[in-house]
Amino acid sequence: MNTCDRREFLISLSTALAGLGLASAQSQNPEVGAVVLGQGKYQWKAIPGWGVLDEKTPVRDCHAMVQVKDGRIFLLTNHTQNNVIIYDKSGKLLGKWGTEYPGAHGFTLAVEDGKELFYLTDHARHQFYKVTLDGKVLRTWNYPEESGKYESPDQFNPTHVALVPDGGFIVADGYGKNWCHRYDAEGNYLKSFGGNQPDGANLDCAHGAWVDTRGGKNRVWVTSRNESCLKRYTLDGDLVDVIHLPGAKPNFIVPFGEFSIIPHLEGNAGAEGKPKNGFVSILGPDDQIVSNLGAPLPVSVDGKMATMGADTPLFTYPHGLLIDDEKSIYIAQWNSGNTYPIKLERV
Repeated sequence: MNTCDRREFLISLSTALAGLGLASAQSQNPEVGAVVLGQGKYQWKAIPGWGVLDEKTPVRDCHAMVQVKDGRIFLLTNHTQNNVIIYDKSGKLLGKWGTEYPGAHGFTLAVEDGKELFYLTDHARHQFYKVTLDGKVLRTWNYPEESGKYESPDQFNPTHVALVPDGGFIVADGYGKNWCHRYDAEGNYLKSFGGNQPDGANLDCAHGAWVDTRGGKNRVWVTSRNESCLKRYTLDGDLVDVIHLPGAKPNFIVPFGEFSIIPHLEGNAGAEGKPKNGFVSILGPDDQIVSNLGAPLPVSVDGKMATMGADTPLFTYPHGLLIDDEKSIYIAQWNSGNTYPIKLERV
């Protein structure tokens, strides 16, 4: 991003913040005295200019963000000049690595034998990897030929890896055939679910996944983005239930204590003439939305949730999301004009 692009981004962000006049999307917090995003107890405010760097450290699509134990924040972008950019919480550049991942997409932090590492997916290379924090590749997986779901490697376009409590993992083929493939702790293929299964157990853009261990149930949450819903399965791949999010395009699931945070790539899906800006939902322990950042709370029409959509231009296509150890939210955006992530501070 050149100086002009950075300046335009900062101006557009400041303009968006100044123009947040719709009470349904945000409220005035009397203790803070600033316009904030969200409703009720779950409100955040944007910090203009966080993490904006120069042309020596460009981004293309910003897909995911992770915070490691020592507090550093890692951003994954598909710009092959620097696939991974490392920040501190103030947005200062600490380092960067990676030039070989044109389809860098999913980024999952794991701890194995006491050491932190990443699972990284690349849908353009039809592979996923286990890598160290400084980018050394420890293992590479190609398409799961043994699953019998693929005729060629290029049909496998993985978007995310979710960790399983037994040390194994699940890889979501969100841009391919929409199967979720489970592997054991040694990295061996076990089984598949989702895909084109009947009776609602299918997935349509199985973009992000997460294994919820809260309450000891071990439910696998998967975003079925094109169906505007989250689907939950057992670890054996049996469909348990569906959380409908009309109009939204959920991308990932990020735990926040007993709550869950969902970045939506777009809103107002299928509503002609309405903005497609994305937004962020905070789901409570009962799976009901308690706050929408950048959008009104959902309303009910004839007993059903009405179509949701943003009413602020702040977000473009929210893709990946991190909530750090200070409860600040960082939003990595896809197709946003090569702009850096947006940081939101809790208020």
